[in-house]
Amino acid sequence: METFFTTCPRGLENELGKEVSALGGREICVTPGGVECQGSFSLCYRLNLESRIGSRVLWRVGHGSYRHEEDLYRLARQMPWFQWFSANCRIKVRLVAQQSPLNSLEFATLRVKDAICDRFVHEVKKRPVVDKRNPAIQVVVFVDEKQVVWYLDTTGAPLFKRGWRQSVGEAPLRENLAAGILQLAGWTGEQVLLDPMCGAGTLLIEAALMAKGIPPGVRRDFAFSKLRNFDQPTWDQVRREISEVHPINHPLKIYGYDHDVHALSMARSNLQYLRLSNVQVKQDDALNIIPPAEKGLIITNPPYGVRMGNYSALEEWYPKFGDVLKQRFAGWTVFVLTADFRFPKLIRLAPSRKIPLFNGALESRLYEFQMVAGGNRKAVRLAKRQGKN
Repeated sequence: METFFTTCPRGLENELGKEVSALGGREICVTPGGVECQGSFSLCYRLNLESRIGSRVLWRVGHGSYRHEEDLYRLARQMPWFQWFSANCRIKVRLVAQQSPLNSLEFATLRVKDAICDRFVHEVKKRPVVDKRNPAIQVVVFVDEKQVVWYLDTTGAPLFKRGWRQSVGEAPLRENLAAGILQLAGWTGEQVLLDPMCGAGTLLIEAALMAKGIPPGVRRDFAFSKLRNFDQPTWDQVRREISEVHPINHPLKIYGYDHDVHALSMARSNLQYLRLSNVQVKQDDALNIIPPAEKGLIITNPPYGVRMGNYSALEEWYPKFGDVLKQRFAGWTVFVLTADFRFPKLIRLAPSRKIPLFNGALESRLYEFQMVAGGNRKAVRLAKRQGKN
């Protein structure tokens, strides 16, 4: 039984824990920044292939106690790296520290790299090449006050890089964050889904892939294929099993709007590449949208001044958007991810939930609004009463 640690965007750890458990992980431990679990190496393959929320799957290969950089060198020198990967692999060492007494993380990283190379020279008379830009194998070293944990990254390029994005717009929403938001919103594929500010279509595409049961990693390669213990028959079996998943069999009702012609061009390019012809996108301002059904989900990540737009223009626009929601979307549930914490006040709506999330390094909130006839304060009071019962 092996130990794996799957990282994720901060705020999505509990959702990732549910996902890891559903994929077969045992002894689940949810911690800040990710989820640790136990399982065979087939679990590692499955997590990389099927996790929609994870960022990386790290294989724990050792741990120990240390006090300074030379302890890290000594411990790394003792590790049987040559048993895990070849000297022909390009490598990179990444050191992650939390309340560490080390004086220089850069020097500590260098000493670990030296130890790995020295061990290879001692064992196989060959030194692996260090490649910080495009490594085949990444060694991840986690240090806290006294302990060091050694990991091998089994993923390679982070999992949010699904392999389908044909073009990237300004300030794109990462795919695994979009998937996590959809999970938090309760997306099942059966509801009507609308994104009035869809940009390059990340939320729409992740929603469609989830509904169709298409694994997020089906179009890409993984670093575990470079490890010595890579088992091709097991990997083939994992891939065969996903073809047995039965998606929902009714038509998807997914709609996207954006006023930006360039953004919509990127959305259409991505949708065409994935052959998601049942996702509808249209050029229009969010203030002009008309509900395509009596009820459904609005999930969106609007511009909020930090990355795009400007604060004064948004202060004028937000109240208008709030009026559109109140006047046209009674019966709908609205989820808005934003780093502008003035958002509920500016759109003049009281959220029934607010969930802290991080969009990259940017602290954000996912606000939920229950739209009911006559305003949404009644829904907020009801949600609070239900939470106390």
